[in-house]
Amino acid sequence: MRMTKWAYELSEALLAEPLPRRWAHSLGVAERARSLQPILGDDAELLETAAVLHDIGYSPALVKTGFHPLDGARYLRHDQKADERVVRLVAHHTFALLEAEERGLLEELSSEFVMEEPHLVDALVYCDMTTTPDGTRTEPTDRVAEIVRRYSPDSVVGRFIQRAEPEVQATVARVGQRLAAVGAG
Repeated sequence: MRMTKWAYELSEALLAEPLPRRWAHSLGVAERARSLQPILGDDAELLETAAVLHDIGYSPALVKTGFHPLDGARYLRHDQKADERVVRLVAHHTFALLEAEERGLLEELSSEFVMEEPHLVDALVYCDMTTTPDGTRTEPTDRVAEIVRRYSPDSVVGRFIQRAEPEVQATVARVGQRLAAVGAG
């Protein structure tokens, strides 16, 4: 419980004032993470921690490369001495390797941060891609469409998310199946 308390306080300090919508999204993603406890067991707190922190790299105080998974993970590792599993989840959330490739940062991301366990990476994708920018629940198709509209189809983010969409859909389906298998879906 201590880890999540720290994470909420840190995320709020970095996002609430400069980026209130990003803060609302982070709260929604964390709420969604709590709903996955039946399939995560002992990793539930870890996922909730990563969920509330996943977008801190957008904070104006942290922007170095302009690629939020990398900026957020570096900050967590170097400045906060955060749990390495949380750092890895933040670094690799929501197909960050695909976006890193679009940005010319693939080597940096992949060499600095090892991928976390696949079931946790999937769980964080599920939480992020089923939560709107305002923190409410949504379908992954609608979430991808919203991102493309917000950034434009030809932007780095627009191109990346369109490439990632089949994997987003597959990931959300996998997590949904795991929830259904334990009667929680």
